[in-house]
Amino acid sequence: MIIILNRTQVLFFILVLPMYLVHPYMIFGIFVIGILSQLNLLILSKWLSSPYAAKGYEGFKELMGEGKLRFFVLISLIQLFIKTAIMIVSYAETVRHFIFPAININWLVLFVVLISGYAASRGMENTMRFAIIAFLSSFWIVFLFIRFYFPPIASLNDLYPLIPFEWTKQSWKTLLVTWSAFSGPEYLICLAPWFKKHDHVLKYLSIGNSISLFEYLFLFVSSLFFYGSSYLRETIFPVLNMLRYLQSPILERIDTFLLSAHMFHFIFVIAIFLLCLYGGVRILFKKVSKPVTRKGFLISFLLLLACSLILSTWFWESGEQKDMWFLLEVSIGAITYALVPSLLAAAAKRKRRIS
Repeated sequence: MIIILNRTQVLFFILVLPMYLVHPYMIFGIFVIGILSQLNLLILSKWLSSPYAAKGYEGFKELMGEGKLRFFVLISLIQLFIKTAIMIVSYAETVRHFIFPAININWLVLFVVLISGYAASRGMENTMRFAIIAFLSSFWIVFLFIRFYFPPIASLNDLYPLIPFEWTKQSWKTLLVTWSAFSGPEYLICLAPWFKKHDHVLKYLSIGNSISLFEYLFLFVSSLFFYGSSYLRETIFPVLNMLRYLQSPILERIDTFLLSAHMFHFIFVIAIFLLCLYGGVRILFKKVSKPVTRKGFLISFLLLLACSLILSTWFWESGEQKDMWFLLEVSIGAITYALVPSLLAAAAKRKRRIS
C-alpha cells in the first residue's frame, strides 16, 4: 500500500514539477499541499478500513445501488482512458526527446502499451507485486541529486525570496499542478479487495505520502540550486537535464539510463490503470458475475492503444496542444483526488443513517 501510493503520486510529475513551481516560496507550497493531501488521506483511510472496501464491487453496489454505481463507473472510465492515454504519450514524447529523437512517437507508444499490457495480463495480484520492482528501479534516482546541494553549485541566495511579494493567476495554477502531483491514492479504492485487512491503514498512507513529499521537496530545492528561479521557468524537463551534468566512469549518459529505468515505474502504473479500465468495463456491461476472459481484457487493451495512438498522431503536434493535454491531465487528477474520498465518505455516512 505504501509503495503503490507513492509510485502513483510521483509518476510523471517528478520529472516536470520543478518547472511549474519555479519560485522558492513554493517550498512552503509543497508543504501546505502535502498537509492537505494528508487530510484527504485521512478521509480515504476510513473508506479503506470499512467493510465495504474489502467487498469490492459488492461493497460499492451495497453503498450506492447498481444504477448510481454504473453511472459513476461510466464517468470514471472516460476520465481514466483520457488520463492514461495522456500519460502514455507524455512518457513516449520524453523518451523520444532524450533518447530516440528520429523515431516516430507511435512506435514508442506501441512499445509502452504492449509492455504494460503484458504486465497487466498477469493479473491484479502479480501486477501489484510489480510495485516493488517499480519502486526499487526509480526511488534511488533521487539521491543522485545530493551533489547539487553542495558548493560551488549550491547557494542559499537561490532559495530567496521565501515569502511571496505578489500573487498572480500563475501562482494559483502552480498550486493546482502541485495538488494534482499528490493525486493517485484515490485509485486504491479499486485495489482494496487485494489488500490484507489492517488496522493501520492511515499509517501506511501517511508514510507513502511523506515519501512523495520528500521526493518533491528534494528535487525542487536541488533544481533551484542548479538553475536558479529565473532560469528554471525556461527549462523543459529540468530534472532530466540536470542529470546530463553528472559524470560516471561507467555510463556516458546517465539521464538516458535513468529514464529507461524509470520505465518500470510507468509500466506498473499503466498496467494497474489498464486492469481498472477492464474492471470498469465489466461493471458497465454487467459482466461482473461472469469469469474474466482474455477477449474482454484484449478489447480494453486495444481501446487504450487506439486512444493513445489517436492522441499521439493527430493531437500531439504543437506546443499549445501539449500544454492543453497536460492541463487536462492535471485537472482530472486534481478533481478526482479532491472528490473521490469525500464522496465515498458521504455515501458511507448516508448509508449508516439509513440503516
